[in-house]
Amino acid sequence: MDDRPHKPHREKKDKGKGKEKQKGFNEKAFAPKSGRNADRQGRRKVERDQTRLHVPLVNRTPDDEPPPVIVAIVGPPGVGKTTLLKSLVRRYAKQTLNDAKGPITVVSGKKRRLTFIECNNDLNSMIDIGKIADLVLLMIDGSFGFEMETFEFLNILQAHGFPKVIGVLTHLDLIKKAATLRDTKKALKKRFWTEIHAGAKLFYLSGVLNGRYPDSEILNLSRFISVMKFRPLVFRNAHTYVLADRIEDLTPRELVRTSGGKCDRTVTMYGYVRGTHLRTGARVHIPGVGDMAVKSVEALGDPCPLPGSDPEQEKRRKLSEKKKLVLHAPMSDVGGVMYDKDAVWINVPGSFSRGNDDAVQGEGEQMVMDLQEAGATLEDVVARSQIRLLGSSSKNLTVAEEDVDMDDEGGGDEDEDGFDSQGSDLDDEQNFDSDAEEDDDEGEASTSQPKGINTGRAGFRQPTRTIPSSSKQRTEVEYAESDSELGDDDNDAEDRGRVRFDDEQDGDIPSDEQDEDDADEDDEDGETPKWKQHLSARAHAALSSTRKARRKDWTKLIYATDLSPQEILRDPKEGEDEAAVEDDMVDDFFQIKMKAGAGEEEILDRSKESLSGDELKRWEDEEMLESIRHLFITGEDNPPEGDEGETFRDEDEDEDEDANEGEDEDSLKPLDPAAALAAKKEALKRKFDAQYDDPESSKMDFYEEKKDEMARQLALNRAEFEGLDAEARALVEGFRPGQYVRIELSDVPCELIENFDPVYPLIVGGLLPVEERFGFVQVRIKRHRWFTRTLKNNDPLIVSVGWRRFQTVPIYSLDDHSIRMRMLKYTPEHMHCYATFYGPISLPNTGFCAFNSLDGSAPGFRISATGVVLNIDRSVKIVKKIKLTGVPYKIYKNTAFVKDMFTSALEVVKFEGANIRTVSGIRGQIKKAMPKPDGAFRATFEDKVLKSDIIFLRAWYSVQPRKFYNPVTSLLLSDKAQWKGMRLTGQVRREEGLKTPLDVNSTYKRIERPARRFNPLIVPKKLQSALPYASKPKVMLAQRGQTYLQKRAVVMEPEERKAVALLQQIRALRKDQVMRRNEKKGEKKAERQKKIAKEEAFKSEKEKEKRKEYMRVAGQKSKRAAEMEEGGGRGKRRKT
Repeated sequence: MDDRPHKPHREKKDKGKGKEKQKGFNEKAFAPKSGRNADRQGRRKVERDQTRLHVPLVNRTPDDEPPPVIVAIVGPPGVGKTTLLKSLVRRYAKQTLNDAKGPITVVSGKKRRLTFIECNNDLNSMIDIGKIADLVLLMIDGSFGFEMETFEFLNILQAHGFPKVIGVLTHLDLIKKAATLRDTKKALKKRFWTEIHAGAKLFYLSGVLNGRYPDSEILNLSRFISVMKFRPLVFRNAHTYVLADRIEDLTPRELVRTSGGKCDRTVTMYGYVRGTHLRTGARVHIPGVGDMAVKSVEALGDPCPLPGSDPEQEKRRKLSEKKKLVLHAPMSDVGGVMYDKDAVWINVPGSFSRGNDDAVQGEGEQMVMDLQEAGATLEDVVARSQIRLLGSSSKNLTVAEEDVDMDDEGGGDEDEDGFDSQGSDLDDEQNFDSDAEEDDDEGEASTSQPKGINTGRAGFRQPTRTIPSSSKQRTEVEYAESDSELGDDDNDAEDRGRVRFDDEQDGDIPSDEQDEDDADEDDEDGETPKWKQHLSARAHAALSSTRKARRKDWTKLIYATDLSPQEILRDPKEGEDEAAVEDDMVDDFFQIKMKAGAGEEEILDRSKESLSGDELKRWEDEEMLESIRHLFITGEDNPPEGDEGETFRDEDEDEDEDANEGEDEDSLKPLDPAAALAAKKEALKRKFDAQYDDPESSKMDFYEEKKDEMARQLALNRAEFEGLDAEARALVEGFRPGQYVRIELSDVPCELIENFDPVYPLIVGGLLPVEERFGFVQVRIKRHRWFTRTLKNNDPLIVSVGWRRFQTVPIYSLDDHSIRMRMLKYTPEHMHCYATFYGPISLPNTGFCAFNSLDGSAPGFRISATGVVLNIDRSVKIVKKIKLTGVPYKIYKNTAFVKDMFTSALEVVKFEGANIRTVSGIRGQIKKAMPKPDGAFRATFEDKVLKSDIIFLRAWYSVQPRKFYNPVTSLLLSDKAQWKGMRLTGQVRREEGLKTPLDVNSTYKRIERPARRFNPLIVPKKLQSALPYASKPKVMLAQRGQTYLQKRAVVMEPEERKAVALLQQIRALRKDQVMRRNEKKGEKKAERQKKIAKEEAFKSEKEKEKRKEYMRVAGQKSKRAAEMEEGGGRGKRRKT
């Protein structure tokens, strides 16, 4: 096969995508004809480039081991969410889930893992999922269309940070007609683009085969998911959070039993850290439960590791199928193991009986049956086990039992190192090494040694005094590591390593000299080979020669606050010092030859460094003091010449510094100030030239510079913690995103464990220090346009801001010309207003959404308002308008005495100088209070007021929001959707069937106002006589009697009577003729209108045909012209 010649590849054809690649392309022919068009085209291109840019954000997620991407599957009930989840898991992990619950983590590539979680049809779950999801698979029933839950979830996403959204259309197989299917897809896609953005991805799933969607459609969807890129969201970039995929109750069973299950629990939650670093000791909030205190955090091994960490996998370009089979889903029935709230259940499929040995059993079934039939614990099996050092040994190693207990910390770590600090022989050392794991697991190992057994030791072990532990009573005995601890030296040597704590006895401080006694112990057994002698001492010497002197890690001692001074002094690793080896050891079986520093000083652990006299004498040199005087505030501003000359060395001098080390120091002369200034200018000029001449730096705009700056800072931060070990780094920096941690929480309500349901997501959200405080929060809010009812002031509202969901009572207000915050009774229509409520402090620019009710049975759109947090200023003063009314009881020209406005003279004093007015518009001012009656005052007006005038004072009354905070604890209920907060009075009466109490003074009555009678104007006769005629009142009384013309009677003569009758007859004839003439004119007019309408219709038809013919000819002309512009026409026109 290899000898066969391979077919060469076809040459790639140049299709000439652009006109500029065509032969004979003329650039000037396609240039804009006018400068205005060229300018518009250039601006459009720049604007199009700017729209692709976004605000650069620091991505705090590590690139080497990122946490799994959370893929949320959201949709209304019955749309196929579980089917899609099972299909995707089947695609990635090649496993079929029977009961998919909780987060399910799979491996999708060398550098990516996916965590699938299904969101049920509950508003609380939708809010929680919207806060943590990186990618949302929004499922839509194609046969039904969009539902209300879909729009609610999209609005929740807009308030809490919009992740990537992919639409998935299902149930398309129910649409039978192809045309209807095509139109439905087009309509749903258009609406989906309206809600998300133009060009949003929409996948179509046709039907279900064997309980799953078709593999080809799932393959396309999974490929698109695997290559998606995600931008960091602002809120998640500043907060840490953990999606718990496993929860366990660590409360002692006896405490639960005695309290009847109603005691607070100690709970551990497991999950991947996301967002920012999770710091030890920080407070967290569990949505649906409340604020919690973190007792401890511990990093665990990754249950679903990335295949990219394998060096063999790095060489491969494609991920092998075996690496993809990793599936982590503790809350589901994966692999026959299911985590329940009480135990871990192992499901063995099929029917079998323990006594039936004839049935063929698999390896897994056999393991489960062996576990059920186990008669002894692991500890008993290890204790009965027999260990031989070599295969040819005739005797087994035995554990010599002594009535001595090893310490948890000292003994366990000492056994892990594999070396005995007492200088024992190999047999005794091996005895303790065999139980090393048992010591670590159980916490204590009690071994007793009966008398008469030869252990190969020259003498018995002697106990020494140790520091008593403050945490628990020490039941174990530690052995001396040197002769000085046994009291063989003098008293000075004994007191040198002692320390005393309060109310405790003396303790030993281990030193470097305590291990030197191992060389003095010789083996008395003559049959022991030479290479076995002093085996432990030589091993210690080999280990210590590479380790040198060990210092304490001060970073751990500073940040690890749970260590007491006794535990620090009793550090087992501190006691591992260098062991001296005898000079007469000839055999170098375990000795590593290394070049040791001769005469090396012994380094002791101390917080204060020891200084020699020579080092202190350096500070008496005046020249040295003058050289650093400018570094202090009290010194001179200008540095000395020598330092300044060194400061402005260029890069070439820095690179040649190593080459000039051998020169004499006297030959180096410092620069004078003028030369230093010239050198500084020269360095700045070189720097400017380098930036100006560099073509790459000139191309970088503001956006690229910011991204480059953030990348450099991120690399600097990572390099800062590169050298620290994992434990110290976790203490200083916290647990990095991507680590799988175990979080232990204390004082957790027992209802969370009793009513735990894995269907509902469990999130541990980290709180910033400022978010732990409570106060008044001012927000900008707008009623949602789809919410039917207007929001009323002081009505309870459920707010979802940050990680929290709580019920509060807001006060709405509006900025009144930047003078005051005026209270509103209702939210305005189609515009924003301000709201102030009491609750936990949130950072400004944090989005939120509000609900009147979280009940799933509530009809209509449930999101009542959305908005953003403005500030947390506690000095916000909200005022409402108040009008005080009064009536005058004495009037003197422009002065009046008013009563019934205030109740006491003290109130009047507070309002002295305030502006008042009457209903008729006369303005006035309050002057001074009157002694009687109470609350009366004197006021002046710009005109005389009447006794019937009502005087009112317009004032502002300060309103304080109510301190009401009711967290939503839905996860503590058995029915998670039935959480109810504070209800309105009307709602309580409606649910309880109570009638509204009627107050007599509050009932509406018909207002009957009597007609007001004004007295006539009376002008004195003396004044009236003095007035001119034009100004005199001309009031005439009504005529009461009949006039002469009304009283007289008219009697006509016979001739007059005949003339009047003749005139009446002539008028009647004339009237009849006019009537008939008008009727004929109307008939003729109607006939003429019909004729004209007929002519108009005929004329319009003619004009329409003419217009159509004209447009047809014009269209042909334009088409012919377009063809001529494209290529001069493809052929001759045919004659028609």
